[in-house]
Amino acid sequence: MWCQVRQLGQIEFNEAYELQKELLQQRFDGQIADTLLLLEHPPTITVGKSGKPENILESPAGLARAGVSLIFTDRGGDVTYHGPGQIVGYPILDLRERDRDIHRYVHNLEEVLIRTLADYGIKSGRDHNHAGVWVKDMEIAALGLSVRKWITMHGFALNVNTDLGHFSLINPCGFTSKTATSMAQLLGYEPPMDEVTERLLDRFAEVFKVKLRFTDESDDRNRYERKAASLV
Repeated sequence: MWCQVRQLGQIEFNEAYELQKELLQQRFDGQIADTLLLLEHPPTITVGKSGKPENILESPAGLARAGVSLIFTDRGGDVTYHGPGQIVGYPILDLRERDRDIHRYVHNLEEVLIRTLADYGIKSGRDHNHAGVWVKDMEIAALGLSVRKWITMHGFALNVNTDLGHFSLINPCGFTSKTATSMAQLLGYEPPMDEVTERLLDRFAEVFKVKLRFTDESDDRNRYERKAASLV
């Protein structure tokens, strides 16, 4: 089974959302294969369908002064932050070909992230009451999903070299007693984004049992394909 990978660089949240909707319809109609969008967003707070306004700890004017956008969206979950230094993944996958099992899909996304972090010696795990990936009581990767016509949208956000100060503007995922962390904070150095992305792609292909193809948006596609070919 093939999965198309599109690495978009930094892109506004709404622009990525419109692209997801287009790809979702194309996937439903069988015009494209499963697709994984990898990108970064400029500083943005998003509020999911179950989000509570009180979990935004700064006024809209204060957010604007800080250069942080505020967007209400249709993904599941509460409030989260996106920004540079964070790998955001939006898989457009057809669950009709994966037993229509949303719980397994969430588990697999978490597994991709857990294995990626393990490659760096970071031991992480699940909170069985809340989707995402945690290091003790600190969230290192958030999940927020939407499924339409059995096609997935939205996805995950892995904190690599993220400015954790911006998480003070919210109660991450609605938690008042838990904080966010990043790979850089735990490792004591900033791992290169392209290196972490490559590891994550390896783990995504492994967990979802797919072969990856890259579009022209992907600057690293040739390097990754050479690496993958050398492992065959």
